[in-house]
Amino acid sequence: MKLAIEHTTHFEFDESTRHSVQYLRLTPFDSGRQKVLNWSLSLPTDASEITDGYGNVMHVFTIDEPHSNFDITVSGEIEIMDDLLEDDDHELSPFVYLRQSDLTKPDKALRDYMTTSPQFTSTHDGLCGLINDLQTRLRKESTPNTDPSSAADAFAHLWGDSISATHVFLSCCRYTGVPARYVSGYLYSPDAKEMKSHQWAEAWLDDGWHTFDVQLGLTTPSRHLKLAVGLDHLDACPLRSVKSGHGTEAFSAIPNRRKTG
Repeated sequence: MKLAIEHTTHFEFDESTRHSVQYLRLTPFDSGRQKVLNWSLSLPTDASEITDGYGNVMHVFTIDEPHSNFDITVSGEIEIMDDLLEDDDHELSPFVYLRQSDLTKPDKALRDYMTTSPQFTSTHDGLCGLINDLQTRLRKESTPNTDPSSAADAFAHLWGDSISATHVFLSCCRYTGVPARYVSGYLYSPDAKEMKSHQWAEAWLDDGWHTFDVQLGLTTPSRHLKLAVGLDHLDACPLRSVKSGHGTEAFSAIPNRRKTG
């Protein structure tokens, strides 16, 4: 399946900002299940391209003059393969993803949940059972906030948005000794008019990365376009802005256009 994407994000501050730095993980990479046919970024100024510690392509640019808004547009074509396993190890050991972060560290409630649920073993079937149970438990949308929810907060409040649910799944996996990583990207739905930003997880089982989409209860990645990976949302989020001044940041996405072939 081929996907054509054009996606604009509009950043706006409630008052002029003197200085801001943007960190973008908006460039997909080739892997066993996706091939980048062409891709481009349209930015308000020149950006530096680097590879971060997780192998993600990251662009960084600075605006050093008063500004209150700007746009970032991505466009390109991606071919999604039928392979279920990823091969984009980036020469990084999967055991790096056993480390809990501040956003995935389990509290007593999460530890008790996993301790009293021995059926959620470190096998594919066991983790399928885990995402099915979490999908049933985590039914609420989180309160809109500029900060991502931690696994402990999401589990306590039953938040089931893709960021929160993914953090809970990662916490559970790592607690039981399964390397697991956060993934950001786009989700294609044949019933929707646009592709949407989405988050999911991958767990390392039997010498390969397997997809686990907790929010949707999916274990096949045929509708997922991957942009970046990391320990949690802060490592892999597509857009992150650091600014000076007292303005409050807000941004909105103009709908993607997509086609399949």
